[in-house]
Amino acid sequence: MPYFVVQEHWATAHHFDFRLEMDTVLKSWAVPKGPPVESGVRRLAVAVDDHSLDYGSFEGTIPGGEYGGGKVEIWDKGEYELIERTPKLIRFELHGSKLNGEYALVYFKEERGKAQWLILKKSKETENLREKSKRKSGNVK
Repeated sequence: MPYFVVQEHWATAHHFDFRLEMDTVLKSWAVPKGPPVESGVRRLAVAVDDHSLDYGSFEGTIPGGEYGGGKVEIWDKGEYELIERTPKLIRFELHGSKLNGEYALVYFKEERGKAQWLILKKSKETENLREKSKRKSGNVK
């Protein structure tokens, strides 16, 4: 099963780096306020450069003056299950110590050359209502 990691990063601006093992790299997003732990909360997630898989275990200090200079700590990690992936939507279930449940990354715009996404935690109630609606309309797969 692929893994995810969230690294808390004290760089020029404090933020969290959310990373998913995907396509033999760590697909990465900078999340200024951190990934949501409660359902219904949306947070900005700015796509950043992919990182090598071995970077997922990195904790330490990147020297000042280098790209990403500052302290890095692992905030959460675990495995995840990919549910759906399209160019503008990634749905997955996280199995970490702090982040658990179904999440989605939803693309919404390009700004200053960077893809802007939202990361959100889905609620079980939302999924149950969606399934009931599909059954009523006859759109169950």
